Amino acid sequence: MDQFIEKARVLVEALPWIRAFADRTVVIKYGGAAMLDDELKASFARDVTLLRYIGVRPVIVHGGGPQIGEMLARLGKSSEFVDGVRVTDDETMEVVEMVLGGRVNAEIVSLVERAGGRAVGLSGRDCGFIEVERMLGPDGEDIGRVGRPVRVSPQLLNGMTEQGLVPVVAPLGSGGDGRAYNINADTAAGAVAEALEAEKLILLTDVEGVLDADGALLRQMTRGAADRAIAEGSLSGGMIPKVRCCLHALDHGVTTAHIIDGRLPHALLLEIFTDGGVGTQITADG
Repeated sequence: MDQFIEKARVLVEALPWIRAFADRTVVIKYGGAAMLDDELKASFARDVTLLRYIGVRPVIVHGGGPQIGEMLARLGKSSEFVDGVRVTDDETMEVVEMVLGGRVNAEIVSLVERAGGRAVGLSGRDCGFIEVERMLGPDGEDIGRVGRPVRVSPQLLNGMTEQGLVPVVAPLGSGGDGRAYNINADTAAGAVAEALEAEKLILLTDVEGVLDADGALLRQMTRGAADRAIAEGSLSGGMIPKVRCCLHALDHGVTTAHIIDGRLPHALLLEIFTDGGVGTQITADG
């Protein structure tokens, strides 16, 4: 009986959050281990489907770096990175489009539908809803067809979520030259969240969240604290661009941003619908 009482307690705890986020948009960047482990993939799809059934509007923006690297290796082509960004020549771009817009996107759609949801796969190239400018490397070097979003049209995605669908977006965009460009998945998710004026931007990662100087998880972080952590060096490596992505989203209409551990089953639900959450929630000051 105790286990049933505990289940009821969890549901009661979730009720205020369910009410607060009904009919609100949540943009989820899906990547890392959560995309590679079969049990985690199924868990993620069930979580997204549950969100949709209780009235939340989830939008998935996915990565696929390991899958791209694997396909390039099969073709005998090495992967090159500059400051964490994949150098994307024309041949690599063909592979990126095939993997992200094809195999990976279709698998996520299938996972959501098997979990009982209704999903639609698309890329930022469809209807040109993500427009980009060509991005250069940190020293101004040419890194190929890598784009930075400059405009995201929300109408297509809003139309889908209004119909109860879960959009699954591959991070590709159209440049002013009409060609396809590769977009960092975190950056694409942030841009989509801004355009949709999302309630939440959630980045799934392969770490607990943002850690302090002693390695302990920070459950809450304000913009000011994040800026100080970057300046003081307690944030480093790949976490800096993720935090900056969150801060940019907060500056452009997103209410809260979250960095959570996608290796934890049901991390999405635990972060949204429990009092303590499981990752780091970043909010504007005040």
